Amino acid sequence: MELALAIDIGGTKFSVGLVTRAGELIDRINVLVDHRDSADELYADLADAVQQQMVRAVQHHGSSPTVVGVGCAGPITWNVESVSPLNIAQWRDFPLRDRLSHDTGLPVFGDGDAKALALAEGWLGAAKGVDNFMAMVVSTGVGGGIVLNGQLLDGESGNAGHVGHVIVEPNGRRCTCGGRGCLEAEASGPAIEAITGRPPTQPTYEIMVRTGRLVGRGVASVCNLLDLKLVCVGGSVALGFGATFFNSAQRTLDELCGLEFSRKARIVPARLADEGPLIGAAAVGWRGLNRSAALSR
Repeated sequence: MELALAIDIGGTKFSVGLVTRAGELIDRINVLVDHRDSADELYADLADAVQQQMVRAVQHHGSSPTVVGVGCAGPITWNVESVSPLNIAQWRDFPLRDRLSHDTGLPVFGDGDAKALALAEGWLGAAKGVDNFMAMVVSTGVGGGIVLNGQLLDGESGNAGHVGHVIVEPNGRRCTCGGRGCLEAEASGPAIEAITGRPPTQPTYEIMVRTGRLVGRGVASVCNLLDLKLVCVGGSVALGFGATFFNSAQRTLDELCGLEFSRKARIVPARLADEGPLIGAAAVGWRGLNRSAALSR
């Protein structure tokens, strides 16, 4: 059985798991991010989880991983050579790929967390068989990955799809990116807590509706711009708010997507739920391994 060691780097937690070639998540461990730690202390926590999963791969599943796949909150550089997640202040230009390569002895391939989710949802989830769609994460941060004509968009530096920094409230809240009124500054978990004084796990009906409306506003701009009919949304905020969030987002999409080609655009929950980020990270790893094999022929 071939296994990928899958790693998802988020602003609240690190997840490490084992995923088969068929996309089955067979093991996982979560590590909370302690924002009081130094950059090296944070990495030590991640490295410990990585080693635990590598041991479990052999002892419990009878196979050693052959590749490491990483999905990381952005911005990142190509192949997570360095990462600078906005919600992890300690990691600025942190050399994640080299550290992981040194500690595992395996080839390491990485991409943005929402781009990884797009690979997962297109492979096994809500966008299976769809050539044009966007996948989003609405959680501690807000990110996106866009597939056009069957190809995942990279952009100049690999950060294409950063829908969290589309402006949805002109002159709104200051964002960690330096802008004002970004979707991430208005609809992410930390933003909701700052606005309401309540954790996003205890939302009011009004905040669920507002968050859905703002996400719908950002999504409508992307659908109108790129001729998309489907958006899959995951992340703890979106999935935790559930039907109230998605109904509000869809109403906004219906109001703002009036062009013939974007009319009837749909926003749906990511089908892979909380497994999507790790399956997506594994997909990044398998894709990298396949490309390397093709180049060596």
